[in-house]
Amino acid sequence: MKRLTVFLFFLAHIAFSFAAERFIIFTGHGDALSLNNATVGCESGEHKSVRIAMDNLRCDLEKVTGVKPSVSADAPRILIGTLGCNSRIDKLVKQGLLGDLKGKTEKYVIKTIGDQLVIAGSDKRGTIFGIYEMSRQIGVSPWYYWADVPVEKHADLYAVRGEYTDGEPAVRYRGLFLNDEAPCLTSWVKNTFGTNYGDHRFYEKVYELILRLKGNFLWPAMWGWAFYADDPENSKLADDMGIIIGTSHHEPMGRNHQEWARNRRKYGEWNYQTNQKVLDKFFTEGIERIKNTDDIVTIGMRGDGDEAMSEEADTKLLERVVDNQRKIISKVTGKHASKTPQVWALYKEVLDYYDKGMRVPDDVIMLLCDDNWGNVRRVPNAKERKHKGGWGLYYHVDYVGAPRNSKWINATPTQNMWEQLTLAHQNSLDRLWILNVGDLKPMEYPITLFMDMAWNPDVIKTKSNGCEMVADVESHTREFCRMQFGDAQADEAARILNLCCKYNGRSTAEMLDAKTYNLVSGEWRKVADDYMRLEAEALRQYITLDERYRDAYNELVLFPVQAMSNLHQMYYAQTMNNYLYKNNDPEANVWADRTVEAFRRDSLLCAAYNNDIAGGKWRGMMTQKHIGYKSWNDNFRADILPKIYRIEPACGGFVFEAKDGYVAIEAGHYFSSKSSDGTSWTVIPDMGRTRGGISLMPYDKPADGAVLTYKFRLDNPATDDAELHVIVKSTLDYLNKGGLVYDVSIDGGKPQSVNFNARLNEHPDNIYSVYYPTVARRVVESKVSLGRLGKGEHTVTFAPKDPAIVLEKLVIDLGGYRPGYLFGDESPHSRP
Repeated sequence: MKRLTVFLFFLAHIAFSFAAERFIIFTGHGDALSLNNATVGCESGEHKSVRIAMDNLRCDLEKVTGVKPSVSADAPRILIGTLGCNSRIDKLVKQGLLGDLKGKTEKYVIKTIGDQLVIAGSDKRGTIFGIYEMSRQIGVSPWYYWADVPVEKHADLYAVRGEYTDGEPAVRYRGLFLNDEAPCLTSWVKNTFGTNYGDHRFYEKVYELILRLKGNFLWPAMWGWAFYADDPENSKLADDMGIIIGTSHHEPMGRNHQEWARNRRKYGEWNYQTNQKVLDKFFTEGIERIKNTDDIVTIGMRGDGDEAMSEEADTKLLERVVDNQRKIISKVTGKHASKTPQVWALYKEVLDYYDKGMRVPDDVIMLLCDDNWGNVRRVPNAKERKHKGGWGLYYHVDYVGAPRNSKWINATPTQNMWEQLTLAHQNSLDRLWILNVGDLKPMEYPITLFMDMAWNPDVIKTKSNGCEMVADVESHTREFCRMQFGDAQADEAARILNLCCKYNGRSTAEMLDAKTYNLVSGEWRKVADDYMRLEAEALRQYITLDERYRDAYNELVLFPVQAMSNLHQMYYAQTMNNYLYKNNDPEANVWADRTVEAFRRDSLLCAAYNNDIAGGKWRGMMTQKHIGYKSWNDNFRADILPKIYRIEPACGGFVFEAKDGYVAIEAGHYFSSKSSDGTSWTVIPDMGRTRGGISLMPYDKPADGAVLTYKFRLDNPATDDAELHVIVKSTLDYLNKGGLVYDVSIDGGKPQSVNFNARLNEHPDNIYSVYYPTVARRVVESKVSLGRLGKGEHTVTFAPKDPAIVLEKLVIDLGGYRPGYLFGDESPHSRP
């Protein structure tokens, strides 16, 4: 039975995997190696970054088992080591007992050898990735801190005997770019760490996440922060942990833009033509600061503050800049510039320099870019692919710029990212991938997809459905959700998350407005309803989750769905309000209220994210403005309520137009009304099957002389005799007078009397054939012949002869009405 359990466990986990095959199990079987109370150790000459990762593994094991492993340098149960830094690892490789590590890049091998589990790396990062692969397999998500994913407890841990690896990464440098970090990330950091900038305590969390996702590279935040200058420990800790630091596409030579911006009076103009001496000194200081690290140097130059350097691509000037930068690198490091990794970012107008013939030395990485919206702008041709430095990709899921910013919620469909990253890799963009993630949260899932594809672009397979190949993109989403919420919840969570990314990709929050979708065709309602349905489904799953998973689910799935669903409800309500206002329809006021309520709910959802999730851990993270943009760089203080209109209360005046061979009129949309003495016509919203009903009240007064008139217009004479359907509530003959009566007439003609409830009683002839079926459906529909109607305007008069008759709807069938439970959509109408 135990063997069957283990077999089923493997089936559940090897069908799709981000990394090595499953080797950790929680129930012993056969000769599986027990890891209970295991010791962990490495040799004294090991890299500091590996030691830090090993300590994190010990903490992870404690989270899972409740016991923190002790460290043993002599004969640990879990042996950790890097080729060339650990004599025992070197010996195992030499003896052929450990997989191929020599000459490999960032490769790990995990193998059971005797009574040891060996985690070995071809280099320090290979070992680190092996360590974090074990953490992942024992149940510690890479997102345990950044998305509050809980850790499952297990009393026992075992390693299935064998050798495990997931090879080398497809992309050499794989990283994130924190960008546009105000106001969200800056506010959260201030609230969490008490600093006005990201210090080493903050970056430690970022570095660890990148490594757990098998990344190795970071462009630090640069809007208002200066990574190197704000806290010197930032750079030191990155080197200690094994993270390679670079500076963004417009921050050359290891300098942060803020280092210049804060000292413009001292430095002068950011212009190499006029201020070369100062700039060369500025660049030299940057290289001196990073010369003993693995950092990648950005070369070239853009204008001050991420702008174009000049209107025309001055290639000779930029060539001089690069040539002098290379000389500085060589002079400061004491070795040829080619020995220091460099990147030239062909971002926006910089690509024009390349197209005009500018070239850089062959060792420099050429970084191509997307269009800021996820579409790769360029790939190298066959000749360009021979460039030894290789080609990379700068990609966005966050963007500040025209036509509108995209910062608040992930609006990148999973399928789009997969398709374009596949294009990039298949066209030799494989040296460096960097993802602009804005504030990091709430971009957790696209970050995971990006990093997984950077390691293995084929992580998502295509499969045949019998007649064509289909990309199984959602399989990745499912595996992501399984890691965060468990196998039982993964399918539904993946379905919801996939649809959320798809729907959000139709329009970013910042670009969404009342004109995005077509109201008249029903498109706006369909989109809003799709979101509302998805929100209901996400809420339904949320309440089925174990409480421990709810914070993570809220951050990763529920909040993005609710936030964007509510935003669509708000703009749909605004669209309805504006449309009805133009038609002088008082229903516009209802939609104005709904717009205001959705606008208010938006702030409440964000406040709950900031203050309630994980006990207020993310305070400040959800403060991005997203309602009210007119231009990408609008400087408005807070979100702006969309423009709505209200109509002063007015009674009646509705005139309807025939459509599709019928006219449907809601009871409250009358043309004129007259009450009997001591009464008034009272609208009862939401009564009945559609919008509401109308009745003469109070009910203890007679209805003599009370009248409602309804007007409609025909563009052409009716070809057949028209028929009036009168829908009233199934009121019983409470006066016990043989039935309640109303009169109807057309165009002032002779009234026709209708006794609608004479048989609504429990008489044997009525009880099952009339009474029960009618009262259960709550309405009585009566039909009255109107004769042949000519072109022009017509008036229907409704006159109750008894109190307590509630009218719900009128339908004039001109030959095209198809009976329905809701009696058709209300016809077009206007008011004078």
